[in-house]
Amino acid sequence: MNPENYYILPSLRYKKKVTVFSLVSVVVVGTCIYMGFDPTMLFTEFHYVVDLTKSMVPPHFELFWTNKTIFFSVLETISMAFLGSVFGGVLAILLAFLSAANTMPLKAVRVLVGFSLMMLRVIPALLVILVFVVAVGLGAFAGMLTLVVGTIGTFGQLFTGIIENTESAPAEAITAVGASRVQVIRYVILPQVLPSFITNFFYSFDFNLRAAIGLGIFGGGGVGFELFMAMRVLHYQDALALMCLIVLLIVLSERLSNFLRDKILSVGILK
Repeated sequence: MNPENYYILPSLRYKKKVTVFSLVSVVVVGTCIYMGFDPTMLFTEFHYVVDLTKSMVPPHFELFWTNKTIFFSVLETISMAFLGSVFGGVLAILLAFLSAANTMPLKAVRVLVGFSLMMLRVIPALLVILVFVVAVGLGAFAGMLTLVVGTIGTFGQLFTGIIENTESAPAEAITAVGASRVQVIRYVILPQVLPSFITNFFYSFDFNLRAAIGLGIFGGGGVGFELFMAMRVLHYQDALALMCLIVLLIVLSERLSNFLRDKILSVGILK
């Protein structure tokens, strides 16, 4: 038989790739049709972004020493992130010990606390801040409370996993000689998990600093609110200057948190 009459069937792996690509394409096209979105607008309507960028240049850096409220807004944002990380982190640690299997013997308590942490995790931050704005009013306090709730939801389950993954042999050893559950937590579990808690605290501060800026747009106060007001009154040069300040603030906070985390862990303060 002539070899030219043979043909190669597509492999199973190739068929899977074609199927996945086809499904994704159908979903993307269907979503664009449903939303009335034309992908070519990314190229044909981009001049609006260019025009906006031109109106923002050069940035009005004189705003920083002519408007004294900017400095206090930055301090407000940093305070929101710090207090949200501290209070939220402490509550997340306490709830994590109540939901971990090796620190809480009562299953009902573990299930209830674990379900609460899951619910706090899935609630959007924008929904939370709307509730707090209605409850306590506009300002940094509402933003700080939102960050506390977000920190508990984000790190509560993470801390639970860290506690449950500690080595069990040392705990069993001191339990065998009569140590109580509190002593096991104090002398065995806590020294193992404390470095991870410290590391995640600095990460939560970086995360909350970015979140605090975004929450300010929705009534949380701080430099995010200043940026929102500058854009709302069409002061685009002031807005670009605030954007540069926000980028600098985030970079400096990240460098500082990395330095402090490495310093604390390297000098053995937690041992």
